[in-house]
Amino acid sequence: MAVVAVHRAVLGGGRPTLPYAEAGRPGDRPPLVLVHGYADSWWTFEPVLRALPSALHAYAPTQRGHGDADKPAEGYLPEDFADDLVALLDHLGVERAVLVGGSSGGVQARIVAGRRPDRIAGLVLLGVPALLADKPGVTGLQEAVRALEDPVDRDFADGFVRGLGVAGVAPGFLETMVGESLKVPARVWRETLRGLLETDLAATLTGILVPTLVVWGDRDPLLTRSDQQVILDAIPDSRFLVHEGAGHVVYWEDPERVAREIVAFTAALRG
Repeated sequence: MAVVAVHRAVLGGGRPTLPYAEAGRPGDRPPLVLVHGYADSWWTFEPVLRALPSALHAYAPTQRGHGDADKPAEGYLPEDFADDLVALLDHLGVERAVLVGGSSGGVQARIVAGRRPDRIAGLVLLGVPALLADKPGVTGLQEAVRALEDPVDRDFADGFVRGLGVAGVAPGFLETMVGESLKVPARVWRETLRGLLETDLAATLTGILVPTLVVWGDRDPLLTRSDQQVILDAIPDSRFLVHEGAGHVVYWEDPERVAREIVAFTAALRG
């Protein structure tokens, strides 16, 4: 079991300062960089980080506007988050990494994988949408987010977190995740969702040539099997794992299994 430590990355050059969790120790293999999704923070991967073997080095940043990261006035398009990821790799001195994207965090992860294949050894997508604007319920979420004011209502945040299909997750961990989502200002909820809906997400699937693992829970209330097939069809070197009975956030429901799957995937990578 890996020990988790938290640091802060001062990216400079006008970029935000980002907290990041670190687990494991450096080795010969490319490290993991775990990328959280909408209204989340590095805490979303805390159970997975602890389940990883200490021989596997991993980082989990909190992205701009989220958690305890800096919250600039603008820059909440998927490509802005992607640029921050590359800057973080530079800051950490990581030449190549395996990117692990959870939920919408997989969008910026795949942007980096497609644009900077020299920096990416592999890609893991955990409950990541191929497309988003076509999903039932997104219109209702967008309307609710438009009406948000600071401080964000706790009942709204609680409903958002628990609506992800999180059977069997410890209540204390869910409370932590609700608390993390309450750190996100209303304008960041709005601008981040707007960026996801206005970006051509299909285009972010093009040009990805690195080995890719796609993981999906078959009781995901947001993503269908056909949505995941769009990803598999677009990425030549991809394979698919299904968590039967799991909802949207498979890494909350069974972090030990997800950790094992990531370990097996990284062990099979070339170079």
